[in-house]
Amino acid sequence: MFEGFRLGNIEMANRFVFPPIKLAYGNPNGTVSDRQLEFYHQIAREGPAVVILEPVSVTADGKEHPKQLCVHLPESPKELKKIVDAVHNENRVVCLHLNHAGAAANPMATGVKPKSPSGITCPATGQEAEPLSEDEIRGIVAGYRTAAQKAVKAGFDLIEVQAGHGYLISQFLNGKINKRDDQYGRDRLLFAKEVLSAVKQGAPDTPFIVRISGNEMSPEFGIDQEDLLPFVNLAEQFGASAIHVGMGNACFSPPWYFHHGSLPEQPQVDALEWLRKKTSLPLIAAGRMGRKERAKEVLKKGLADLIALGRPMLADSYLLEKWQKGKDEDVIFCGYCLQGCLHRLKNGQPLGCNVNPEIGLPPLERTDHPMKILIAGGGPAGMVAATYMARRGHRVSLVEKRDSLGGQFALAWQAPGKETMKEGLAGLERTLEESGASILTNRTVDLELVRKYAPDLLVWATGALQNIPEIPGLHDQYTMTSLEFFRGEKEVQGPRVLVIGAGRTGLEVAEKLGKEGYEVVTTKRTDPIGGMMEMITKNLALMRIGQIAKVTLMPHTTVTAFLPQTVDIEQDGVRMSLEPFQTVILSSGTVPVPGPDAEIKKIVPKVQIIGDAEKPQDIFSAVQAGYTIAQSY
Repeated sequence: MFEGFRLGNIEMANRFVFPPIKLAYGNPNGTVSDRQLEFYHQIAREGPAVVILEPVSVTADGKEHPKQLCVHLPESPKELKKIVDAVHNENRVVCLHLNHAGAAANPMATGVKPKSPSGITCPATGQEAEPLSEDEIRGIVAGYRTAAQKAVKAGFDLIEVQAGHGYLISQFLNGKINKRDDQYGRDRLLFAKEVLSAVKQGAPDTPFIVRISGNEMSPEFGIDQEDLLPFVNLAEQFGASAIHVGMGNACFSPPWYFHHGSLPEQPQVDALEWLRKKTSLPLIAAGRMGRKERAKEVLKKGLADLIALGRPMLADSYLLEKWQKGKDEDVIFCGYCLQGCLHRLKNGQPLGCNVNPEIGLPPLERTDHPMKILIAGGGPAGMVAATYMARRGHRVSLVEKRDSLGGQFALAWQAPGKETMKEGLAGLERTLEESGASILTNRTVDLELVRKYAPDLLVWATGALQNIPEIPGLHDQYTMTSLEFFRGEKEVQGPRVLVIGAGRTGLEVAEKLGKEGYEVVTTKRTDPIGGMMEMITKNLALMRIGQIAKVTLMPHTTVTAFLPQTVDIEQDGVRMSLEPFQTVILSSGTVPVPGPDAEIKKIVPKVQIIGDAEKPQDIFSAVQAGYTIAQSY
């Protein structure tokens, strides 16, 4: 993995590539921000041999995000050179990723309707694309030529052409989408030929690679192998230096495009095996390669020559340095949950990470005014606050009432499809232990303890409690909260279980019980089901639940009373009754744990309430709250 490799005429320091990841760190006017520069510095430092920048659209109408990095503006070469220099300063190769999103373009970013070879609707965005005219196609091809020229001017070592993932080149290649009756429909390879020719004309001496989807994982709309293979051969004929292989389609199979952690790995292996037989070009394997053994296995079996590491580098920008030095136990792992990264981008916010609040930000400096700090609560907010405050030079004591750390993060990985999140929590625990903070478990922060510690600052990060709804007869039922369920503090009695609340946690409870054979009814007073969930995770969960016969989801449904022989409910104004349940699980939201009492506040100079103890949200928000408080002191 750490041997050199020759990619075209480029000597690589190792076998790793950082793939193009949308950041939304850029300025709306197209200029490069300080956070972008800091981000690429973090990635390049002892990192992958090749750093591919976030996607740029060759024309303004192909953008996906208002804060996307730009190449189409007159000042783009000057701005892009700032990033090029930052990567070169770390002795790494820098690559510009060229794309046009086509039907997947975002009107919020472009100001116009999306365009595609033929009129199609992109389910992921809900936008209907208009067919491109031949003049518009020529304008986009010219955009590729100009973008390649600007890449040379900015000093890029390498260019990548996006031809997969359901973006514009893939849309032209795909016979299920390209229904044109002109030359671009009769020869679906024509647009790709023109694009590669334009790139070669614009940057004749710069090597290029192409990115494709090994399988778009959409039988109805995804590109077939017989449509993909001619492009693979074309890339070889044009002198491509490698093929960068991802999966999925941005419009029709987003879970595969973003490599969600709950998906099986075999389809990716199958795609790489197929491509290996069809081309002699080096292959770059992209997607969930952040576990050392898997990366080694892919290289050893000859499935790929190079490994792309994206989100794993967000979770731990020191990942490769730790692997190379044999410090595997120190790695902070990505959980492939999409919660801190993709979910934020979809909401118009900059990229983040559940387990790395520092991504794209300069390191915190040592404080000039060390304080004695007591932190109540060992969930993600308290853990992160303790870690970074200790690193800054404060004397920090973290106190947790339970016998282990993690709070609700320690429960999250137990939900179906989230098992990979467990290693991320373990990484946070290790960094806390190494920070120098003192840790005390099985102890509640009360007046006696506060008097003993006499802190300058009390950080209250005690998390949230289950909200208990007021329902007549509820106290006569055998009940437990969703937190008690995941902690295993009470035994579920069956066969019938009622889950009140079908948000993120309620769905996870319902799926887990359904797979165990219980008959589950899950109610939610409002719609949508699974509110606040990351959309891909939610859709996958609903799909899996839909395949479990004994699980029933009931939106717009209020439980009005528990009676001896029935459970009364009201759905969309219609009253009805259900048969009794042996267990009722309460998952109807959470409320903050009460803050420190008045006596404690009297004897502590400063009190800060953070995380779910201030406002219940999610793991990402809790981690950010802990980091923000550390920034403040």
